[in-house]
Amino acid sequence: MKIIIASPIDDQAVEKLKSKHDVVCVFNATNEELQKTMHDREALVFRSGVKINAALLESAPELKLIVRAGSGVDNIDLDYVYQRGIEFHRIPGPGAEAVAELAFTFMLALSRRLFEADRSMREAHWAKYQLSGYLIRRKVLGIVGMGDIGAHVAEMGRAWNMQVIGCVENFSLERVAKFHRKEINLLGFDQVIEHSDYLCLHVPLKENTRNLINAGVLARMKPGSYLINLARGGVVDEQALYESLTNGGRLRGAALDVHKNEGEGKLSPLADLPNVILTPHVGAMAVDAQREIGHIAVELINNFGVQPTAH
Repeated sequence: MKIIIASPIDDQAVEKLKSKHDVVCVFNATNEELQKTMHDREALVFRSGVKINAALLESAPELKLIVRAGSGVDNIDLDYVYQRGIEFHRIPGPGAEAVAELAFTFMLALSRRLFEADRSMREAHWAKYQLSGYLIRRKVLGIVGMGDIGAHVAEMGRAWNMQVIGCVENFSLERVAKFHRKEINLLGFDQVIEHSDYLCLHVPLKENTRNLINAGVLARMKPGSYLINLARGGVVDEQALYESLTNGGRLRGAALDVHKNEGEGKLSPLADLPNVILTPHVGAMAVDAQREIGHIAVELINNFGVQPTAH
């Protein structure tokens, strides 16, 4: 099979694919550069950081299979994919676990002012009595978006003895009952933002989620709360967040793994704030998770078009 890998994936997976297939790796390429390589490719593997639009897909008339090595689909024209009848697979599970763990890393680091303490030590300042923090136990964890990642975060919150509340786009009594059995309560969006000590975002970027967290929402958040964005950068109005954090707003701090402008040379407007943690979209970048994603991607490609054996 003729494969193009448009984003870095696990090295072992790439080597396994190369042992059986014609594989071209094109990382950090422009769409124009990708188009020149796509003309004879039958399978595409990609992650975030590359835009798979209709024009790009039109340049690949032989394309039969697309594998998203992760969960987000905001960077692919799915309408065109389905219109063409191209088989499409996401691999959300392993990355969801990694992102959920990073959410808790953020919560703990913000609560205990870990980065501020680290900086003070590097400046030979013993700030023991100036850097008191908070427990996360028995606090309210609010989750906007209870899909694969949000559900993992919710269950981890219960393990930490937090009170977990969340909201979903498609509310149903069946989903309410499902989460209630796990001691997780589904509420409305307004209730979640107003009652959460930690507000975690895990929604896709769509028209109705762009700038979902804006100045009005930030003004209604619980005093002393923390905002954690592991969704997509466009979900948060970063300028409004800056104003809230610097002009006596309700937030105590924030952590963002995703940003409106991402890539080399891009500086976040929040970069000078000591109560903000910024990371370069590394939520799913755990070696274990990427290895499992790579393994699944190899299986999907190797098994493509193979008819199951009748029993």
